[in-house]
Amino acid sequence: MPSFLKPDGPAPTLAEALRTASRRLETASPSALLDAEILLAHVLGKSRTYLRAWPEASLEPEPQALFDALIERRVNGAPIAYLTGSREFWSRDFIVTPAVLIPRPETELLVEMALAHLREHPTAAVLDLATGSGAIAVTLATEYRTATVSASDISAPALAVARRNAARWGAAVRFLESDWFANLPAGLEFDLIVSNPPYIPDTDPHLREGDLRFEPPIALQGGPDGMAAYRTIAEQACARLRPNGVLLLEHGFDQAHAVGALLKQHRYRHIDHHADLQGHWRATCATAPER
Repeated sequence: MPSFLKPDGPAPTLAEALRTASRRLETASPSALLDAEILLAHVLGKSRTYLRAWPEASLEPEPQALFDALIERRVNGAPIAYLTGSREFWSRDFIVTPAVLIPRPETELLVEMALAHLREHPTAAVLDLATGSGAIAVTLATEYRTATVSASDISAPALAVARRNAARWGAAVRFLESDWFANLPAGLEFDLIVSNPPYIPDTDPHLREGDLRFEPPIALQGGPDGMAAYRTIAEQACARLRPNGVLLLEHGFDQAHAVGALLKQHRYRHIDHHADLQGHWRATCATAPER
């Protein structure tokens, strides 16, 4: 593929490459220069600090070609995380591929809530339901190695990524391929079930915008009203939670009332909503129904 940098001249400097690439990205990304820096640092195996410290260093043909290809993919909308193959979550780099949802900062609220529970119950049996990249399960397993952590997903490719992340961080996680609770071993129960299920309505126009266009629909779309996964979880988690077990759910900023009403319908107790840094209710916790 011909370079958009200097196809016929001398090798560009890193500064020149970044300027040209950021101009190329201006119409495709609101963070054009940052995107260019991340991609060039990834290609070179260096930090962004290196790019600023050595702006006059030459960009040789082979890395230049790789950089060109990544910039073109970014121009066409490909998420940075899929281009670099990683995303930071809870101060750890997690492997990501198009088989998994890209971990997002708002999900750290769910991790904070789970860790608060584990501080009081450090040997709890935990299930991360619909684990995707494994970011939640791996984080909990590494922060509390006394806990017994399991993680399930319907997608075998997603579980393959999650296993790689567990190996990367030395996390003891039991991975299970299951359509929600359907294929979990009989009698397996938990003190804590955590889930960031798909919750975007199938017809939401945001699914055709930004990174969402490239992420797996099975990890995003929650049925006509975005509530399909919550109905399944609310109904079936009861049989998998030990007495006084806790269910923690992430949801959309406008779904707290609907999720709370559904949990109340299934006789969950102590239902409580938690706000993110923007003041939006983004997670709900509840105690298992009395048996």
